Amino acid sequence: MSTLQARIAALGAERLRGMRRGIEKEGLRVLPSGQLALTPHPGALGAALTHPSITTDYSESLLELITRPHASVQDCAAELAELHQAVEQVLARQVEPEILWNASMPCRLPPDETIPLGRYGSSNIGRAKSVYRMGLGHRYGRRMQTIAGIHYNWSLPGVGTDEYFGLIRNFRRHSFVLLYLFGASPALAPCFVRGREHGLQPLGDGRRGMGLPHATSLRMGRLGYQSDAQASLAVSYNGLQGFAASLYDALTQPYPAYEAMGVRSLGGDYNQLGTSLLQIENEFYGTIRAKRTVRSGERPLHALRERGVEYVEVRLMDINPLVPTGISMQAMRVLDVFLLHCLLSDSPPDTPEEISALKHNQHLTAERGREPGLRLSRGQEQPMLVDWAAQVLDECVPIADRLDALLDTAEYGLALNEARALLQRPEATPSARVLAEITGLHDNDYIAFATTRSLTARQMLLSSPWTRAQEQHYCQLASDSFVRQRAMEEADTLNFEDWLVRYMAEDQLVV
Repeated sequence: MSTLQARIAALGAERLRGMRRGIEKEGLRVLPSGQLALTPHPGALGAALTHPSITTDYSESLLELITRPHASVQDCAAELAELHQAVEQVLARQVEPEILWNASMPCRLPPDETIPLGRYGSSNIGRAKSVYRMGLGHRYGRRMQTIAGIHYNWSLPGVGTDEYFGLIRNFRRHSFVLLYLFGASPALAPCFVRGREHGLQPLGDGRRGMGLPHATSLRMGRLGYQSDAQASLAVSYNGLQGFAASLYDALTQPYPAYEAMGVRSLGGDYNQLGTSLLQIENEFYGTIRAKRTVRSGERPLHALRERGVEYVEVRLMDINPLVPTGISMQAMRVLDVFLLHCLLSDSPPDTPEEISALKHNQHLTAERGREPGLRLSRGQEQPMLVDWAAQVLDECVPIADRLDALLDTAEYGLALNEARALLQRPEATPSARVLAEITGLHDNDYIAFATTRSLTARQMLLSSPWTRAQEQHYCQLASDSFVRQRAMEEADTLNFEDWLVRYMAEDQLVV
């Protein structure tokens, strides 16, 4: 028995049954013409600031659906589908009906400055959320913030902070496997890259689509959530102390370009929350995050330092346009097995050299992952991607077997076998299938493809059973969220300027 198998066997049934997963899924509100909807967040969906399940991300036009943590994949998928149904019911009743864009790369976008920022009311925390988004727009452009994805929140009872950081190190080493298996953004609309260097190839004449022939996830490549400024961050995941120190520096050290921008404009309007490399912790981009639930008004870094890691947030999953809710139960099961593998495998400390190589591997896989014979970097070796991925997935087999035996199912093993088969059938991966549909069925038109897939998803969701009790439940959630938002606004005792100084103070980041 290998060391890994021994560790799997040592995991008690109670702990494995305590595994939890939850999903945060973003999606643009779009007109059937493929144009971004510029209307405010629909009131029937509630207050974005305080609704527990339906909110917005960067833009008023970018919805975010949030499930509770669930003990089973089926229950998690069921809640995600119900949230989609609730949203599609409302969007279909808009004066000009809208659809939920079921793809990671955005729809046809208006000029950058007209993409609407998220608005969260007049409370101090609500105003701060809008100012933060204004800062993101100034720093990176608003187009980048319209990219959407799926976050997978995962935890296991009895896992300590050091073990979670070990999981994170291994996840970063092997995340190329997930990009290959589940990347679903090999192409995009030309308007997204207009006026910038991109390195993409035209689909057909290039007027309606751009992409790369072997790309898996342009969202996770150089055109996605990337920041030249953050490239200077040398964040190590060898433990909470070093990680927190790196983040603290990025949150407190002034960054010249952002200092030149200033916190406020000459007219007195806020440009950003602060002039450091990161305005707040959420601005730090990464494929996975260490997370801890925060208390009201608490900074995330303080929560991590005081109470340690509670769960991890996997951030590299594309929306799969081929699935009505953007993620399948098979993908969720592979994620469960993969994360357990990352947790249970040996996880040596990372180094600056390895961190650099991992970023290189990520970009290679995102842009060329299905290219025959593609090699990645692993220390002094350059293994082929498919061989290294096969090794990782082979090691996952006993984990899937253990979960199936515990839950009296065969689903984990089947999901893993399907994933392993994709290593020999790159044409069956989501990214290849998406590209084939764009070029073969939609005459190289990305917008036509994503619109068709989004309309198909809406039709499937709206044709599913929807009871009066469900309708009343979501109406009540929306109503309650407005009550909570008003209570927050009435409870503020400081003016926004004084509150912001206090919230952004360095002593809020330390224990």
